[in-house]
Amino acid sequence: LISRPCSPNISWSDIISTVEFNHSGDLLATGDKGGRVVIFQREQENKSRPHSRGEYNVYSTFQSHEPEFDYLKSLEIEEKINKIRWLPQQNAAHFLLSTNDKTIKLWKISERDKRAEGYNLKDEDGRLRDPFRITALRVPILKPMDLMVEASPRRIFANAHTYHINSISVNSDHETYLSADDLRINLWHLEITDRSFNIVDIKPANMEELTEVITAAEFHPHQCNVFVYSSSKGTVRLCDMRSSALCDRHSKFFEEPEDPSSRSFFSEIISSISDVKFSHSGRYMMTRDYLSVKVWDLNMESRPVETHQVHEYLRSKLCSLYENDCIFDKFECCWSGSDSAIMTGSYNNFFRMFDRNARRDVTLEASRENSKPRASLKPRKVCTGGKRKKDEISVDSLDFNKKILHTAWHPAENIIAVAATNNLYIFQDKVN
Repeated sequence: LISRPCSPNISWSDIISTVEFNHSGDLLATGDKGGRVVIFQREQENKSRPHSRGEYNVYSTFQSHEPEFDYLKSLEIEEKINKIRWLPQQNAAHFLLSTNDKTIKLWKISERDKRAEGYNLKDEDGRLRDPFRITALRVPILKPMDLMVEASPRRIFANAHTYHINSISVNSDHETYLSADDLRINLWHLEITDRSFNIVDIKPANMEELTEVITAAEFHPHQCNVFVYSSSKGTVRLCDMRSSALCDRHSKFFEEPEDPSSRSFFSEIISSISDVKFSHSGRYMMTRDYLSVKVWDLNMESRPVETHQVHEYLRSKLCSLYENDCIFDKFECCWSGSDSAIMTGSYNNFFRMFDRNARRDVTLEASRENSKPRASLKPRKVCTGGKRKKDEISVDSLDFNKKILHTAWHPAENIIAVAATNNLYIFQDKVN
């Protein structure tokens, strides 16, 4: 693997909060806690620099959201970008959805490398000309200029969520998308900003009876009527919008029976699902809870077909993780383009990759110290007890402030993006 750290400055607002490749993989968008979106573009093939093909350089940076204040509820609305989702490209421009806790925005990213000159009613510096001095009709001409990338907001979808938005997902019909908060899921049309349809509502009449919240939601990649949402109780519901307008009754219910012998005070917290993702094929879905990542066959609701332990060595540390609030961290997960491998993050800037076909897994570290450009990453191992080997790291010396919550995998190639706090690392298969 080859690494390239991208942002050296340390600031709360620079902490990366979401990472997403577009459908071709040539663009990579990141959102941060300061409300900014930074888009990286992949370098094209260059014969003089054969290794530059995999490199991503800054393409565009813009302020997506600003901090706001809800005067009715006396609440400050953070500018932090919770999610970014790309729309399939239809023309030369690119479109993406970005959301903070309350407001979703549709952004257009376009290039301009020509400008019009020779207007009739204004001078080259933009001042209006005296109409009585215009003696001839000029035809404006286009002249080349330095490439300029513009980001402009095309739609703003607001005032539809009482609670914090945790997910947005674009439908395969390319016309609609869903947004989910703690208790409701809304369906939007990309052209209509003043109304949305509520398709899931789990809010009880009496809030004291609340037992679970929605943690993530996603549309099926091929069937525009199917979506799933996960809950803090460790369950996933699959809904079909053809059955009824309000999908409170699920079509399928995915839940793994709990082992009574392993039940503890922390069982409910660590079983909460922090992310759910359909495979590209649409046959499987993956869920991430605190200690493991599970792969489910959509045709089998009773138990997952695969369970991969991410950091089982932390089970003995749950008490201290509860005290420092790390037990509530929400780790995301992602599929490789071929669905043959999955990836998710851990602590100490470790991230885990699982090869589903070979049944192998590896722990790698994204850090500035051992990630020089073009350097190969060495697998890391955590020692849980007994005598520690030379290359192993003790579970007691793990840094829980360094955590990888957000990862993304290129849709077609073995290129991955890993957000380690305020640094973005891009790794790819070693080029011989």
